[in-house]
Amino acid sequence: MIKVTMEGKNSRVIYLNPHQIEYIEFDEKTAIILLSGKRLIALETPEELIHRIVDYRSRLGQWSNEE
Repeated sequence: MIKVTMEGKNSRVIYLNPHQIEYIEFDEKTAIILLSGKRLIALETPEELIHRIVDYRSRLGQWSNEE
């Protein structure tokens, strides 16, 4: 799971399974689109999220060539 800070007045933190992410887009805000079609708005940049995903996958011992 990766840590994601959701946009909103409470800026709550969630832990998201990165294998459920279809894609991430950025247009003034970072949107995470899940395989289910659900759209989440995060405070992190796409680059921060990608770094967290790669780190998560490397800790699993899979995709060890990702950086």
